[in-house]
Amino acid sequence: MPRRPLTRHVATVVEAAVADTRAVAIIGPRQAGKSTLARSVAEKRKGAIYLTLDDEVTRHLVEADPAGFVRGRPGLLVIDEVQRVPRLLLAIKALVDTDPRPGRFLLTGSAHLFAVKDVADSLAGRMEIVELWPFSQGEIGGRRERFVDLAFAGHVPASHVSRLTKLDYLERVCRGGFPEVVGRPIERRRAWFRSYVRAVTAREIPGVADVERLAELPRLVRLCAARHGSPLNVAALARDAGLPERTTHRYLDALEAVFLIRRIPSWGGSLTAREARAAKLFLTDSGLAADLRGAAAEALATPGTAQGADGPLIVGFVVGELLRQAAWSKVQPRLHHFRDRNGLEVDVVLEADDGSVVGIEIKAGTTVTASEAAGLRFLREKLGARFRFGAILHTGSTATNMGDRIWALPMETLWSA
Repeated sequence: MPRRPLTRHVATVVEAAVADTRAVAIIGPRQAGKSTLARSVAEKRKGAIYLTLDDEVTRHLVEADPAGFVRGRPGLLVIDEVQRVPRLLLAIKALVDTDPRPGRFLLTGSAHLFAVKDVADSLAGRMEIVELWPFSQGEIGGRRERFVDLAFAGHVPASHVSRLTKLDYLERVCRGGFPEVVGRPIERRRAWFRSYVRAVTAREIPGVADVERLAELPRLVRLCAARHGSPLNVAALARDAGLPERTTHRYLDALEAVFLIRRIPSWGGSLTAREARAAKLFLTDSGLAADLRGAAAEALATPGTAQGADGPLIVGFVVGELLRQAAWSKVQPRLHHFRDRNGLEVDVVLEADDGSVVGIEIKAGTTVTASEAAGLRFLREKLGARFRFGAILHTGSTATNMGDRIWALPMETLWSA
């Protein structure tokens, strides 16, 4: 695939935030494109200045006098990788408290800023945070996805016929969305992914947590990849990692703070007394998860060699696409999963601020049976009008009506709607 500049759909969210908010932060995985996006926003504003704290000279200047560094700058100041100097966030807080003009600071961070040691909540209420993930399928293909907003409106088009095969989907899963990976051949992707995990754990983790056994973290990430798409059992993970359970909890918090993993919480809304409460564990990029599991698209597409590994990777791929869309959709829903102890489940429950819900089931197969809509029918019956739409996304080619407000749809509908 040729390398070319790709439009980031969340750019409009960032630009709107800069127009009316004192400080704006773009946060997300390292190498997801935050610096490129911040530069593009700065280029549109007269007098904007861009600085990166990855530059050693700049970082030393900031560390020597954080308050003096930010004082007296009239235009937008863009500071890349702001988590490198935590005291700078305290200086920015003091400045925007005395001068509340919007558009003062645009920050980027490869760690969640509220998790950075010594500065938690220092900018709460003063800063808007926008998450930027690796490329979505629509961004790669040059199309702005509207699936999330259409689903909440109950208007997802059901006429689309997909030409993609299951192998096509699995190739997208194994590629993932990191800008540096999208245009690379398979063997070069693998080298990049391996270097990526080592670099992020060594470079970013010390800024968010005191980790006594830093060298153990790449192995813990691999163990998380083996559980990609599964309910998180911390006790079992700790045993496999050879770590105390309390330490494992702390290390998982750190891995999530630097966007290597994502835990999707359970959702129930008191629908049943038998709701399972464990979060589901995902790596934040499907390509990274596939690489760490040693998975290849061709093998995953063959039942004899896939041995069930295709399902969790496809589920994680769809969860990633929904996370990306949630960042720029009008609704901006929260993501959960639903599962009760009787085995009734829905892979993704999207909930809007007004309490309305969209349910998403994800199937690796090309056909869907009526029984696979059981979880969605349960939500529809319990929630009534709050249930806006239910979709069973599959790797087949056509859509099928599964009853009131529930459709089986080709997975491609996620980025073709």
